[in-house]
Amino acid sequence: QVQLVESGGGLVQPGGSLRLSCIASSATLDSYAVGWFRRTPGKEREGVSCISASATTTNYVDSVKGRFTITRGSDKKAVYLNMNNLKPEDTAVYFCATDPGLMCTAGNFHYSRTSFGSWGQGTQVTVAS
Repeated sequence: QVQLVESGGGLVQPGGSLRLSCIASSATLDSYAVGWFRRTPGKEREGVSCISASATTTNYVDSVKGRFTITRGSDKKAVYLNMNNLKPEDTAVYFCATDPGLMCTAGNFHYSRTSFGSWGQGTQVTVAS
């Protein structure tokens, strides 16, 4: 299983921007679809965005469309989430993950956890004035 480490979170004012990084060790990420998820206390984990293994397909939850962009790094070991025009409701711990149960196809972002998945430790994003 690939090891994932997220970074780039922090405290930002509403309307600000952050770039989250998901870096893989021990393997490259170009064979996997990768998803970004977020979790807020008291709420279920939410799938935010995904990118296919080929990087030709991306999906976003409606609440972040037009504001967030997911991309792959040229070194094949990174996936980034660029977040613009951040809102207080974006406050959460953000995780990246790969899993055979993660489907990222045209118009479809679906996740079913398997025992072969990999998750990072998460990075906190706080949007507040």
